[in-house]
Amino acid sequence: MEMASLTSNPRTVEEIFKDYNARRAGIVRALTYDVDEFYALCDPEKENLCLYGHPNESWEVTLPAEEVPPELPEPALGINFARDGMNRKDWLSLVAVHSDSWLLSVAFYFGARLNRNERKRLFSMINDLPTIFEVVAERKPMKDKPSADSGSKSRLSTKRTSDGQVKTSSKPADESFGEDEDEHSETLCGSCGGNYNADEFWIGCDICERWFHGKCVKITPAKAESIKQYKCPSCSLKRGRQ
Repeated sequence: MEMASLTSNPRTVEEIFKDYNARRAGIVRALTYDVDEFYALCDPEKENLCLYGHPNESWEVTLPAEEVPPELPEPALGINFARDGMNRKDWLSLVAVHSDSWLLSVAFYFGARLNRNERKRLFSMINDLPTIFEVVAERKPMKDKPSADSGSKSRLSTKRTSDGQVKTSSKPADESFGEDEDEHSETLCGSCGGNYNADEFWIGCDICERWFHGKCVKITPAKAESIKQYKCPSCSLKRGRQ
């Protein structure tokens, strides 16, 4: 297989960041929502395995590329070998750190022809997102959690009280829109780490009080109305092991 030309890869700062963000979303999903499947695939009895994030936001555990040199920088090799010799959370954190390093190497491989200011802007955009390690280790920076009574039609978010009732703001959507934007602009999705967007549906976990894009946890607004107490994937897994 011939190496792909740089001209066939993302070239602008925006294109490179979009590629970075999509690959990152795939890996975050592997290490959080799909973590049991990912864990099972990393069998220490298999050959050297790598975790790849793809531009379509999917992830894959597979053998490294055979061509030398590879088309793109390669992720950490042999992540499966340490799986059973470490605490599960520590191992996932280690994979997360190596994945962060790989994503940066791919982004700056694509950005080799950017000028100094463009590289600085690219890193700034990347740095505005929490690292995969921060998401996996639950150390991501976050402002105060959205309060239970701050929901509105403009936010398309929901939160429930202990008796299962949905609370919403008494303010009209157009009055509270700007207020919500400012208050929750740095709220991050507990699954993908993405920033709050008032145009998307969000749901809050009643156990850990983190917030998630509905699409990341496969919850629609209609489905949310029938849930008395929402538990995110992580909290559901923890309860299942107890």
